[in-house]
Amino acid sequence: MRLEESITREILEQRMEPEMEALTQRLFGKSVREASDREVYIVLLYLVKGLMDATVPNDGDKKIYYISAEFLIGKLLSNNLINLGVYEKVERILEKNGKTLAAIEAAEPEPSLGNGGLGRLAACFLDSIATLGLPGEGIGLNYHYGLFKQVFADNKQTAQKDSWLEADSWLTKTDIGFTVCFGDCKVRSRLYDIEVVGYQNGVNKLRLFDAEGVDESLVTEGICFYKEDIRHNLTLFLYPDDSDEKGRLLRIYQQYFMCSNAAQLILYELKEKQHDLRRMYEHAVIQINDTHPSMIIPELIRILVHDKAFPMEEAIDVVTKTCAYTNHTILTEALEKWPLEQLEKAVPQLGPIIRELDARVKAKYESPDVHIIDEQNRVHMAHMDIHYGFSVNGVAAIHTQILKESELKAFYEIYPEKFHNKTNGITFRRWLLSCNRELQAWLNDTIGKEYQLDADKLEKLLAYADDPKAQEAVAAIKQTKKKQLAEYIKLHEGIELDPDSVFDIQIKRMHEYKRQQMNALYIIHKYLEIRAGNKPVRPISIIFGAKAAPAYVIAQDVIHLILVLSKIINADPQVSPYLKVVMVENYNVTYAEKLIPACDISEQISLASKEASGTGNMKFMLNGAVTLGTDDGANVEIHELVGDENIYIFGENSSQVIAHYEKGDYSSGKLYESSPLIKRAVDFIVSPQMTAAGDKTNLERLYHELISKDWFMTLLDLEDYIRTKERMLADYEDQEKWRRMMLVNIAKAGYFSSDRTIAEYNRDIWKL
Repeated sequence: MRLEESITREILEQRMEPEMEALTQRLFGKSVREASDREVYIVLLYLVKGLMDATVPNDGDKKIYYISAEFLIGKLLSNNLINLGVYEKVERILEKNGKTLAAIEAAEPEPSLGNGGLGRLAACFLDSIATLGLPGEGIGLNYHYGLFKQVFADNKQTAQKDSWLEADSWLTKTDIGFTVCFGDCKVRSRLYDIEVVGYQNGVNKLRLFDAEGVDESLVTEGICFYKEDIRHNLTLFLYPDDSDEKGRLLRIYQQYFMCSNAAQLILYELKEKQHDLRRMYEHAVIQINDTHPSMIIPELIRILVHDKAFPMEEAIDVVTKTCAYTNHTILTEALEKWPLEQLEKAVPQLGPIIRELDARVKAKYESPDVHIIDEQNRVHMAHMDIHYGFSVNGVAAIHTQILKESELKAFYEIYPEKFHNKTNGITFRRWLLSCNRELQAWLNDTIGKEYQLDADKLEKLLAYADDPKAQEAVAAIKQTKKKQLAEYIKLHEGIELDPDSVFDIQIKRMHEYKRQQMNALYIIHKYLEIRAGNKPVRPISIIFGAKAAPAYVIAQDVIHLILVLSKIINADPQVSPYLKVVMVENYNVTYAEKLIPACDISEQISLASKEASGTGNMKFMLNGAVTLGTDDGANVEIHELVGDENIYIFGENSSQVIAHYEKGDYSSGKLYESSPLIKRAVDFIVSPQMTAAGDKTNLERLYHELISKDWFMTLLDLEDYIRTKERMLADYEDQEKWRRMMLVNIAKAGYFSSDRTIAEYNRDIWKL
């Protein structure tokens, strides 16, 4: 459904109230006041789509195509209303009719198109690309059930399908589709668009491909489905379980489906504009977001050679000048390596291209460290991206430094001119203007509205850092957000939190390197201290949000540990008045928008050298939380910006950690035996109290992992982590000091605007 095309944006904005009333009558035969929240949401959806249709698209001679397996875009209604400049107008109309925008938003399903920081970053980038008026498109897949919906049962994570697709949605079906050929079948695609409107600027598109024959009935119990029916399962789930060969093959099929469609769409658009494909790089830049879209390189070369009659040399040259690669990880297991045999089974047409690309590399460089196909006949996707792209970038200063000096050193020595750093950023439209209207209003009154388009203007707030009235104002806003979160958690999790307690929050993917297990060991330490009579001055509420990959056993065990601790502690009358533990169910963007504005202590405790950047740290900082973290990822740049006195850094640094790995001298067992504090906390995991409340198998497996392996060095930093958190909690009682830290963190958050990041991408890489 679309509104009448004769209605311009200006007319629609002026006539918003009568148009809303008329559309509600037309669709549902009732007034706005009489309509349900769900019905009003649908009305607003179509009105907003009409406004976006009437907004001038961002266009130009050169376009950025941002290809990503994930786009964690979150709910769109409020964000679109803000960017279109009609949020307050709609809010007033709804209030006049006895409605609230918050209630209407609750009726909107969240698109399940991503997992964690990678996908949320991609969403922020699309917002900023549109806001800066740059012509660009995101390209990905239209997953019917996304990652999965997390449901807790028996203190464990279970995975259910996340049904988010509805008849009335932000998706618009197009008449564009392509045929994608695999080794054993052909699949026809269909393109769906979601319009991305910039803040006070034009419109771009997120373009999502679906398989026309996808069959949702293939999903049986939970997220189980028949992995071999490629024609009907390609777009059911993001990251299908790859713990077996069928799952790994399916991932290859899925990635090629995304890349082939992207390649065909890009060439289709270039043809529509009558651009010369031999100068493709003058009109298109393809940003490969992590290694999932890497097959775009051999696929484009294949099409140019076999369908467009390019000589191989020229096809490689054109594609290399068009593609750029963003590295998001230092973790070896996250740099995809596909067995060539599996690639050739799924997409045999790419085999000769990849072999040719590898042969050219081997003819130039003897070192196996830079070869595309290794001795085990595995294809290193990142290596292909680096050799046959014109740019490689890391996503935080220390991350890029580690890439140059360690992980990708061999490539940096060959191609120093290709390497860039582009520290990640977040869009303030969602992570302040949308989710913390109270703070936005106060900032507007205090320093003006310029920061909404130029985030550096937040530095004006430094003039108020020692102002008692400003300190009281930000503290009052924080308290309001904490009360709101406490109500939300009580409603959704059934756990009561004290808004006057310290809200300590760790929300991110569940992974050993992010060290949620270290936070859990702190909880055990604190629980035992309280039981021994050492009660904190102020209650502490420790909140987690995380999903674990279904095949990641230890990550599942950490979730189980946290849920069992929550069960024991929250039911203990001696401890629960002083300590509460919550793990929120099905953590997503919607939950993040409640958690982040309410946070006091921002947990950013990854093992130094392992977190590429992080963006949650930026969102917390922007909303006045104080960081507790290692000098890792973007924490390093936060530390530099706010100074030692406005952040709490603990643990060994990146150089020390890298040295431990190189020397192989880290022994968690020795630390466990030598430290009574560590031993007491770790032993509690398998104590009779825990095994009676939880699953002995899960708890014992995690216990043995910590004392015999501990690959991400949890125990290395545990004592310093406990000391630093205790110091932080003591400092919280000096409210003048704490409020000043809040103000400084907000004031210095401007650097982490994704508008700045995208402007740097454009200046140094895309050159649109």
